[in-house]
Amino acid sequence: MTTAVIGAGIIGTTLAYALRRRGRDVVLIERDGPGKGASYGNMASIAVTEFMPASRPSIWKQIPGWMLDPEGPVRVRPAYMPKLTPWFLRFIAASRPSKLRALEAQGAALCQRVYDDLNPLLKETGLEGELSEEGCLSLYSDEAEFKADREHIEILERFGFPHEVIGRQAIKALEPELSDKIGLAVLFPQNRSMKNPYQLVVKLAEGFAALGGKIERGEVVGFERGEAMQAVLLKDGRRIAAAEVVVAAGVHSAKLAKMLGEPIPLETERGYHTQIMAPGIAMKHSIIWPARAFMVTPTAGGIRVGGTVEMAGIDAAPDFRRSKVTVKRAKEALPNLRCEDYTEWMGHRPAFPDTVPVMSASARTKGLYYATGHGHLGLTYAATNARLMADLITGAKPPIDMKPYRVDRF
Repeated sequence: MTTAVIGAGIIGTTLAYALRRRGRDVVLIERDGPGKGASYGNMASIAVTEFMPASRPSIWKQIPGWMLDPEGPVRVRPAYMPKLTPWFLRFIAASRPSKLRALEAQGAALCQRVYDDLNPLLKETGLEGELSEEGCLSLYSDEAEFKADREHIEILERFGFPHEVIGRQAIKALEPELSDKIGLAVLFPQNRSMKNPYQLVVKLAEGFAALGGKIERGEVVGFERGEAMQAVLLKDGRRIAAAEVVVAAGVHSAKLAKMLGEPIPLETERGYHTQIMAPGIAMKHSIIWPARAFMVTPTAGGIRVGGTVEMAGIDAAPDFRRSKVTVKRAKEALPNLRCEDYTEWMGHRPAFPDTVPVMSASARTKGLYYATGHGHLGLTYAATNARLMADLITGAKPPIDMKPYRVDRF
């Protein structure tokens, strides 16, 4: 029996590897090659403290102001707003207090497992050296900014995630290049980073192939199915027989799910980064400044600056002014940062309105599964998604309740 995994980003590739390790005959299908989508340009962070649902009264009340600010942390292109409205209404509905507590627990359940699943994966693939030893610093210019982020800290305290509040002297000892404008920081020791997220996907794909897994380049345009899955159809006319199919195609999963009769409210949160290869400074920790909505990570041989969200759909051209805004803000924290020998990139984070991924068997078709919508936490959740989905597919009992992540919850 063949299992076809559609999508060779970090989610699909890690799952294909896990299934092959369990003896499944697996074919990994990807249009552009492993790791070429959102996995190529993410912020390289294992962000176990960032599971707080994006939809909260404190957030969505600020959105009208952000949309009027061309440099705001969230930007919606006006022409896209009519199409976005149904998703946005679900986003607001997810912020009900009774719903929020459940969503927080669902995100925490995944993040609490991350290193239990990630460390064995890295060890068995010989990739332990890809994970940094240092954590992440969340920056605050003053006590008022810190208090504004207190909701986030309280959630982490409730679920037992370690963190340490530090002052200016300790901040400078950890990262001397940080500005004296930074009065407080929170150190998240578990928020480590990958040395090169794209190369991680490539190496996992190579490991999958070395185990006998097959990688097929092609665009999926259809399926054959009766009561159960039968085959995946590619644009070039090929037919790949498969009794099991996993849709793990990131933002493109929405189109495939619609073909399969299970439409899902999946949107693209477009993210931008600037990869600076001659930054003029050295860093050990990643940093995030919540009030300025940017992140900086030492990765891929240089320093990567990213942040903010743009809602404009899959097809709109990139607006690299977004990248320049985050670099400008990063220089507030890192005054000696130079932006030389750099590239700019835009990618598509697959996001559900409740910030929780779908990891589920189909509610309609035997042999069909979904693993998508991991949002900003695709790299963080990849190994855990692989463990949980491999359990579901092979008939093992997953270590957590999978009902909250089902495809038909919307």
